[in-house]
Amino acid sequence: MTATPAHPPRFSPHHIGLAAAVVTVLIWTSFILIARASNDPARGGLLTPLDIAFCRIVGAAVILLPWGAWLVQQDRARGVVGASWLGLSPLPVGITVKVGFFGGLLYAMLAYSGFVYAPALHASVLMPGSLPLWTALLAAWLLHDRITPTRAMGLGLIVLGDLLVGGLSLLRAFDGGQVWLGDVLFMLAAMCWATYSVLARHHGLDAVRATMAITCFAFVVFVPSYSALVFTGLVKGHVFTAPWRDVLFQATFQGWGSVVISGITFTQMIRHFGPVRSTMITALVPGLSALGAVWLLGEPLRWNLGLGLMLVTAGIVFGVRAGLPVALKSRVPKAC
Repeated sequence: MTATPAHPPRFSPHHIGLAAAVVTVLIWTSFILIARASNDPARGGLLTPLDIAFCRIVGAAVILLPWGAWLVQQDRARGVVGASWLGLSPLPVGITVKVGFFGGLLYAMLAYSGFVYAPALHASVLMPGSLPLWTALLAAWLLHDRITPTRAMGLGLIVLGDLLVGGLSLLRAFDGGQVWLGDVLFMLAAMCWATYSVLARHHGLDAVRATMAITCFAFVVFVPSYSALVFTGLVKGHVFTAPWRDVLFQATFQGWGSVVISGITFTQMIRHFGPVRSTMITALVPGLSALGAVWLLGEPLRWNLGLGLMLVTAGIVFGVRAGLPVALKSRVPKAC
């Protein structure tokens, strides 16, 4: 009797999609908590926000730049000429500069700077909450998308939630508080990422190639200039003098995790669950990061933060479900 050779078990598409969703939500949640813990002046971290942005860009570039160069060579072998920048970005120079400025450079600088002034609870509400708001407004302006009344109600809930958090911190500015600065930076960072998302949609960009492009632009523009400013003493930075463990950790998590791994898993999640259900899954991030901020960072959950969090989460789910019939309709195969 011949023994049947054992085959390794294969993961089903559902299991792969589910794993991608779990990894994406965990990384997005951890990003908020780790960024605050690293930038909070009270915790005495050595790295500045721009240092961490430097680590993020370099960490991602270690993987994405060689990968992008390989894709460029593959494109050139197929006769595609002029669709790359510096032989590293697999996108043309004009598109690389546009998406790289907003999604690769400005987003990182604004987001990490915001955590110096405002707690992670504020970021949990304002960053994920502002993102669908800015995206909808920019898509309506640049792509002429229609905002339905139902989606407008969802966006209205998000605005109310943002006002409960950012509005009260702005009122406390008259007493000398600086939390409002962080809140403004969080909302500007969300606007930059929304701009990148709308540009990527407008140009029909592949998610992996777009991630390579924004990393390439940020690396070429930011890394040499920031290094020169630090070495000449014009900018206070510690990325070249801090313990290598701190630098390696930030480069690994912020670069490999937040940029490379979550970019791939988010794309895989959309491929399996679709854009509507995927956005509903990521609506878990505000609540999970807020709980983590209370439990792990010891931040107080005041009434306005709790209510703002509920309004933002409800607005995300409500606004996304408003687009569900359209998304389902687009999946129906057309008659030949």
